[in-house]
Amino acid sequence: MTQKRVSILGATGSVGLAAVDLIQGAPERFRTEAVAGGSNAAALAAVARTTGARFVAIADPGQYGALRAACAGLDAELAAGPDAVIEAALRPADVVIAAIVGIAGLASTLAACRPGVTIALANKEALVSAGPVVLARAAAAGATILPVDSEHSALFQVYEPTRAHAVASLTLTASGGPFRDWSTARMAEVRVEDALKHPNWDMGAKITIDSATMFNKGLELIEAARLFPLPEDRIEIVVHPQSIIHGFATYRDGSVMAQMGAPDMRTPIAVALAWPDRMETPVARLNLAAIGSLTFEAPDPERFPALALARAALRAGADRPAILNAANEAAVAAFLDRRIAFLDIAAIVAETLAAVPQGPAATLDDVMAADAAARRFAAAAINRRRAA
Repeated sequence: MTQKRVSILGATGSVGLAAVDLIQGAPERFRTEAVAGGSNAAALAAVARTTGARFVAIADPGQYGALRAACAGLDAELAAGPDAVIEAALRPADVVIAAIVGIAGLASTLAACRPGVTIALANKEALVSAGPVVLARAAAAGATILPVDSEHSALFQVYEPTRAHAVASLTLTASGGPFRDWSTARMAEVRVEDALKHPNWDMGAKITIDSATMFNKGLELIEAARLFPLPEDRIEIVVHPQSIIHGFATYRDGSVMAQMGAPDMRTPIAVALAWPDRMETPVARLNLAAIGSLTFEAPDPERFPALALARAALRAGADRPAILNAANEAAVAAFLDRRIAFLDIAAIVAETLAAVPQGPAATLDDVMAADAAARRFAAAAINRRRAA
């Protein structure tokens, strides 16, 4: 069996570490070419030692000394700074796992688009903010993008692209997060610690907060519209608290094809790593008799306005998805820093979408200009709340 060369961008995050676990469990199938992380030199060095990566990049240049010390004796090339992360994306690889969170992962995702490369995309913000740019770059380069979000991986597995005309709708499932049953008044008192307690998934802080607000599902709605050729009104969202069914396709004859699995990110990562094959994983197998029942409910648009904001941004097109994403990133960071309240997140995104004039998003420069404009307005909105 020929080994696949794998590079992991965002190697110290939850997706990156899950990928490392899978790669270590199948040394005959994979070897690690490059790993890249943000600023945690000790964690990145530990990943480098575990994987035997040939190239190790840390985005924060101020941590280069710490990385060198932590990697002492390791036979690997070390580098630091944003350009080093791009170099990690450019290293010779068959699969690049793009797992840097937020718009910060866009440049390296674009750099990874090369002939024959499979991009295992966990960075949904790249497709939300710059979907047409990323997809055009991948198509022109001959790269393949496979989604790693559990919901989009599910749709990838049940959607038949050669029979797209037969698909009536696609449905993303949502856990509902920790506040699914909370009143708006109670949500107004949410603390950071409350929002970081996801009932089903072990994720990074930003994604966990997005799940609590349901902005995660709004972003996923936009991502699904980029990946699968269906209009927005044929992509649905349903709350499924058990997180066993991750997505399903409804066909015109009434058939429903659903993908099920334990809520474990190693499954969708394994799908992308092994594609077009399958691989063994240590993921717990479902025992449906023990689970007993699966339940579903419609999301509440009043308590979770993120979904309507995302749909509106997708319908408006142009730079609106980029504005939505940037404002949300800024607001989530402010909430995690305890500078705004939980319900302020959606309010700031709505204000930003209303205030920032619509512009194009045909090029990377357009997207980054929109992102910067949204962040400036969101920062001012955050400061106004702090001063009130």
